[in-house]
Parts: sequence; structure tokens; C-alpha cells
Amino acid sequence: MKIPALPGFDTEAFNRYLQHTGWLMIARVGSLFIKLIITAVVLPNYLGPHQNGILNYPLVLVSFFMAASSLGMDSFVTRQLLQDPGRQHVILGTAFRLRLCAGLLALPLIYLSYFCIAGFAQEPPAAPVGYVGIVSLICVFQSVNIIDCHFQARAQGKYIMYVQVGANLMSAVFKLLFILFQASLGWFIWALLLDVILLSIGNVYMYQKTGYNISDWKFDRPTANCLFRLAWPLAFSAIFITLYMKIDQLMLGTYLGEAALGVYATVVQLSEGWYFIPMAIVTALFPAIMNARQDDPVRYRKRLLHLYELMVVISVAIAATITLVAPIIYSTFYAPGYATGAPVLTVHVWAGVFVFLNVASGQYLIAEGYTLLSLARALTGALVNIFLNSWWIPQYGMIGAAYATLVAYASTALFVIFVPKTRSQGCMIMRALLFIPIIQRLMKR
Repeated sequence: MKIPALPGFDTEAFNRYLQHTGWLMIARVGSLFIKLIITAVVLPNYLGPHQNGILNYPLVLVSFFMAASSLGMDSFVTRQLLQDPGRQHVILGTAFRLRLCAGLLALPLIYLSYFCIAGFAQEPPAAPVGYVGIVSLICVFQSVNIIDCHFQARAQGKYIMYVQVGANLMSAVFKLLFILFQASLGWFIWALLLDVILLSIGNVYMYQKTGYNISDWKFDRPTANCLFRLAWPLAFSAIFITLYMKIDQLMLGTYLGEAALGVYATVVQLSEGWYFIPMAIVTALFPAIMNARQDDPVRYRKRLLHLYELMVVISVAIAATITLVAPIIYSTFYAPGYATGAPVLTVHVWAGVFVFLNVASGQYLIAEGYTLLSLARALTGALVNIFLNSWWIPQYGMIGAAYATLVAYASTALFVIFVPKTRSQGCMIMRALLFIPIIQRLMKR
């Protein structure tokens, strides 16, 4: 997949780095289009702000435990499969059982958290405990999706495309049928779980269709110890990342109620729907970055700098475009009850610039083995977001939550500047953020 020529970029280098990205991008684009049409527009208009808030609350609450039960080991599993493909049945089988056990352990913790919120918050939770119980099963079913690492390690992105787009098309059909037959809210709660089940079934089917069988998976204790030892900081990082990315919605529902959460949920869906782009690019680039680190340190730094520049250009272009069209989006595609989301979207979408940079710099931290720094910066972002949301939501409402998110994301992206051993990377990020390398190259022409 070739990217368009951009002023100041080494286009040939990027085309070489991104040669395996095409299928991944197609998969994410297909999923994005489906989700934006059905989940972010059609469904909220059908439910209305109040019921849309109830629908999103269980998913927000469970998302913290989904991150924990994934154990943050996907990158390490992919790396292990690249280094030792002959042991894939042991690696996948061990990772699957670890994630399955973590998912089962998460279930009572989800209930405990729900009742703690119900007992200590001023307002009752935005959704009944039964809805939370249904959605909590996602933590168990998502363990099967470790198969995704197998396809990534083999650069077989087309199978990821088949699974993701196919599952999302089926999910969209179910939701449209529910809307057509005027189904109650409970059916859409079950649909949240169905989304993950469809992905799991698709992954298993595609894995076995390509000549493998999950019955061959084996658990190996030394491999489990190795994966857990490498991944536990990233597991906690995933929790804190989810915390600072979702806590605004949880706190907004607590402070302002279900209707405000329903409106804010549309903002988040429209803003975060683009986050597939850095994930797809970085997933494709991870092997190239690791190879450059081993063979040529100068090329390694150059690739990282180009990656940061690309992330800034793409994210700023998206944020600027959404800022301009946000009023049109809400006046054209949403019912009047969602109109207050337009100004919030113009702020929240700029947080994506720092998300793009976070994803890119996260690969540097993994490549260098700085997993504890990943944990520290995720914790920093979580603390900043909690503090600012508790301060700004009561005073400014939804726009306060959007600004809190923007500041929190910026604090994580720039965290590496304040650590001596990663300061050079922080300077590279700042240079990319200010377009300095691009400006310098343009001035030389």
C-alpha cells in the first residue's frame, strides 16, 4: 500500500515500511465505516440521548476489566511468534489460557466495582446491574482473539480483514433488524456481547481454514512465566490507558446523568473512530522498527522520526477537518437532542493528535524494553484525567470533560521528555509536533 506524496517526506521509505499495511487498513476502514453509520449515528438517533447513555455505561465500566484481562501481551505474543514460529501452538495455547483465566477472574471484580459505585456515588449507576452482567462476558470471549497475533506475525492481514469486516457487517445487520422491529434497549445490550462473539467465531474459523486447529494448542508453564514476566507492566499500562481514555464517560454519567453521557458517547465515537489508523500503521511497522534497531541505529532513529512526522500530519489533518464540519455533522445526521455535542467534538478530536503519537512512541518503549516507563506514563495520564474531570465536569459539563481528555492525552505523549533516557525521543516528538523537520526540508528545496 503506497501513501500519497507529502511535502518533506521520504516517500520511498514509507512505501517500503508500509508494504504490509494495505489489508490492515482496509479492515479498519471497513469497520470504521460500518460503526460510524450504525453505532455512532443510526442507533443513537433511534434510542435518544437517555437510552444511548444507558447503553454505553456498561461498556465503559467493563472496558477497564477488558484491558486487564487481555494482560497486555499481544505485542509480546506477536514477537514470540516471529522469533520462534515452530512453537506457535504452545505460545498461542499458553496465551489463550492465561487470558481466559484473567477474563473469568474479572467477572466478580466487575460486580464489586458496580456495587461500590452504587454505594458511594451521589447518583445511582446509569445502567442496571443485569446489563453490566451481560456485557461483562466480553472479558471471557475476547480471550480467543489472541489468534489475531498469529495473522499479524505472518503478515496475513487479509484474514484480519475478512474477520473484522465480516463480523461488523453481521453485527450491523442484527442492529438494523432490531431497529426495524423496534426492539427494546435490552436487545442492544446483548448486541454488545454479540459483537465480540462474532469476532471470536470468525477468528477460530479463519485460523482453522488456513490449516491450523485450536485443539493443537498446549499450555506450557515456563512459556506462561516468560509471557507474564514480560507483559505484566503492559497489562497495568493497558488498565491505566483505558482508565484515562474512558474515565471521562464514567464520571460524566455520574455527575450529569444518562442523557449527557448519551450525547458525549457520540462525540467519543466520532473522535476515536480514527484511532484505528495509528494502530494499523504501527502494527505493520513493528517488525521493520525492530530490525532497524538490531542492524542500523541511525536508520532506527530515522524511521522513528519519520513515523512521528507521519502521525502528526495525518492526525492534524483529521482533527482540522472534523473541527470544521462538526456543526454540519450534528445538524445533518443527529436529532436536535444531540446538538450540544458539536462544540464538544471540536475540542475532543484534537486529543487524537496525542493518541497517534502515543501509539508510535509506545513501539519505541517496547523495542527498548522500557515497559515500566509505559506503565508510568499511563498512570500519569490516568491521574491527570481523573483530577481534571473531577474539577472541570461540575463547572463546565461536557466541554470540561473534553478539555480534560485533551490535557491528559498530551501529558502522556510528552511524558518521555521528562525522563533522561528517553528525552531524545521526546525531543523528536516535539520537533514532529511543531513540523520542524518538514519545514527544514521544504526550506532547503
